[in-house]
Amino acid sequence: AKKWINIRKSYGNFYKVPRNQTKLTIMLENLGMNYDGRPHSGLDDSKNIARIAIRMLQDGCDLRVNEKIHGGQLMTVSSSAPLEGAPAPQMPRYRN
Repeated sequence: AKKWINIRKSYGNFYKVPRNQTKLTIMLENLGMNYDGRPHSGLDDSKNIARIAIRMLQDGCDLRVNEKIHGGQLMTVSSSAPLEGAPAPQMPRYRN
């Protein structure tokens, strides 16, 4: 993987909170969610990050790639940069 979404950066920018408010447990707490699973378990952390991402999409966030590796260096990707590749998946819409 050479490009990815740093959910902490996206969360901080979208909800306008400082970096010290972007720890996993704090993000969940601020969204009214409990941590599911064992802390620092890769699988459980991933599931909780996915829950945050889903909530951000529901709240109207346009999640975009915001970090990449180029020439062995970590780089921030501008949020105004055009999207590359396939469009982001959309949340399914349920009919009543």
